[in-house]
Amino acid sequence: MRLARILLALLPTAVALVAQPEAEPIRWIGFPNPQFEVNGLPWFEQNESQLVRLPLRLKESFRKPVWDLAQSPSGGRIRFRTDSTLLAIRLEYPSPPEMRNLHAFGQTGVDLYVDGTYRGTATAEKDSGPGKPVTHTYYQGKARAMREVVLYLSLYKSVKVLEIGLDNTAKVEKASPFAAAKPVVFYGTSITQGGCASRSGLSYQAILGRRLNLDFVNLGFSGNGIGEPEMAKAVAEIDASCFVLDFAQNNRTVESLSKAYAPFLETVRAKHPETPVLVVTPIYSVYESWDAPRIIEPERMREHIRQVAGQRIAAGDRKIQIIEGTDLLGPSQGDGLVDGVHPNDLGFQWMAEGLSARLRKVLELK
Repeated sequence: MRLARILLALLPTAVALVAQPEAEPIRWIGFPNPQFEVNGLPWFEQNESQLVRLPLRLKESFRKPVWDLAQSPSGGRIRFRTDSTLLAIRLEYPSPPEMRNLHAFGQTGVDLYVDGTYRGTATAEKDSGPGKPVTHTYYQGKARAMREVVLYLSLYKSVKVLEIGLDNTAKVEKASPFAAAKPVVFYGTSITQGGCASRSGLSYQAILGRRLNLDFVNLGFSGNGIGEPEMAKAVAEIDASCFVLDFAQNNRTVESLSKAYAPFLETVRAKHPETPVLVVTPIYSVYESWDAPRIIEPERMREHIRQVAGQRIAAGDRKIQIIEGTDLLGPSQGDGLVDGVHPNDLGFQWMAEGLSARLRKVLELK
């Protein structure tokens, strides 16, 4: 009798084990592939489908640190619609994560958003390197339904997307259109590049993109967004709906900034006389409050940007607007900084909120 009771107790477990479905077979589709739309990398096709942020044909014209940073595809996205019951990805990284103020998800993560909602992150492994692919399954066993898929590429590490995995009978359709036909182009510093978001989908441009349904290009270069002529020419190559310029902080002095700022703006404006340009003054950093010598320089930079943009406005340019960085992230918002300088996720959320209404207005979005 006792044995019978034990067998009856074990029966549900045994049935569950027998009924356990086998893992779904994955159909791996090589990348690049026409089924997958790539956004945020304007030279993707002419760059032979490499996930880099600047044109290969101009490599020799850029400073080496800028070119090296361009290998990180911050702002790059892979978009498509699919009814697949599973989604997986196969990636290859050149090295493991190693940054001090950005953990592995923030530095190397490839975020998945499904219908605008975050669903997971693939990251580099501690032994990642050439010839060591990383395979990550975002989801499986889901009901068959058409879903909007966006994969946000890594902020601070180069990555190769080798394959994307779907189920054997999955359909793939073109991604939904954006609210504006052309991307918003952001040029700037490490803050622009995404430092220090905890994930690639949490840079302020990514948040803005989801909020307003906008395409965007991220040309932020950590420590190297100084506004040199070569970069101005590259930025001006892009057919944009709006340019957002935020590159003051990587110039150590206002004298350095003054040599670059007006010429940079002139280069962009010469090729795009009617495109809106938003110039952003430096956001707050804690050092402005605690370190007296550092208080003066950011304010002098803010004043220089106001002066340059103001002169163009006075001359009749009605498509330039000044955005005060301290209105986006100011002295009362220190909790939005991760190291006293770079925004964390909260800081980027505040920045996106501050820019959202302005972009909506200049782009005449409904």
